[in-house]
Amino acid sequence: MNPEIRRKARLWLALVFVLGAGVGGVFGYGFAQRSHAAMKPMAVVNLSEPERRAKRVNEMVQEVGLSAEQAQKVDAIIHAAHDEMKTVRDKSDAEVDTIREKARSQMREFLTAEQKPKFEAMIQRMDAERKKQQGK
Repeated sequence: MNPEIRRKARLWLALVFVLGAGVGGVFGYGFAQRSHAAMKPMAVVNLSEPERRAKRVNEMVQEVGLSAEQAQKVDAIIHAAHDEMKTVRDKSDAEVDTIREKARSQMREFLTAEQKPKFEAMIQRMDAERKKQQGK
């Protein structure tokens, strides 16, 4: 292949790559904005548990046509289910913490004296990040 043809081929290849990246960026940005905008109405995340429960009961009153007595029963059932789920979640968190600590202890057994302080610093950083993510 002569040098002129190679130069043109490289130029076309670069042009196609740049156009593809540009089009991908525009569409990616558009999809990201759309999905981010779709998430904004979810103000339910900022509600307390009693407020979320009241909202759900109210939705059922509106959509299903519950009486006041039925709404009270639904509220009690949702409240009991929430308490039960919280108990399971707390138990699960405790079990995960136990497993995590067991694994860390096993790792400490073979670390050198020089590595242990670095490991402990890393653990503290990871625990802080986890607490921040969980909102605790």
